[in-house]
Amino acid sequence: MALWQSARPPHPFAEIWCQELAGLGELAALRARLRASTTGSPTVRDPERDHWSERLVLIADELTSNALRHGGGSVAAVLGRSGDEWLIAVRDSAAGVPPTPAQGRDPGLGGFGLYLVADLSTAHGWYADAGTKTAWAVVDGSDTAR
Repeated sequence: MALWQSARPPHPFAEIWCQELAGLGELAALRARLRASTTGSPTVRDPERDHWSERLVLIADELTSNALRHGGGSVAAVLGRSGDEWLIAVRDSAAGVPPTPAQGRDPGLGGFGLYLVADLSTAHGWYADAGTKTAWAVVDGSDTAR
């Protein structure tokens, strides 16, 4: 089974916000907005309690930076929620280019972020729709999450 399957998220998530991004310089603001939306603070206040939200921030950073570097066109990050589950979905204009984890390369050359996203999320995938590609991941925000 491939690490990144073409699939939609496992169930509907209520959209909290959508943020358009034009460049890598906007990632710090995206990280702060995610923290504020999930924990009430734009900075880490309680690492023991907020470990799940930092996983979400790291995943969002990876998916968004990939979209900005390789996706082309308009890039948008969407935060969604369903109960204790949080969805980060990142849309770009490269509908024909699926997320492809690096294989057979020196780890020092990078390109292993998609493995990290897969490891940190409870579910992940991607889909193409109307000329766009969306890569997504779900993080469990309950106290019992890993």
